Amino acid sequence: MRLDKFLKLARLVKRRTAAQEMIELGAVRLNGRECKSSSEVNEGNIIEIAYINRVLKVKVLCSDEAILKRPKAISWEQIDERAVKPDELPF
Repeated sequence: MRLDKFLKLARLVKRRTAAQEMIELGAVRLNGRECKSSSEVNEGNIIEIAYINRVLKVKVLCSDEAILKRPKAISWEQIDERAVKPDELPF
């Protein structure tokens, strides 16, 4: 599944276009590397997302679109979360 679609369906980002913008800005990393919206997400991948005031690190548990569309689907588990100051670069 595409990274931007996964972020939206996993409810890590509210809109797919917002996910695409975050990825373009370099605020999302897949397995520690910069990536594209079209990057393939698989089970076991590590995704880091830099929000405005925090960085969230998650492990992908499920990348099946049919399962992710269910309201209570568990698709990721949190590995780490750290605060980031507004003037600090997250990566």
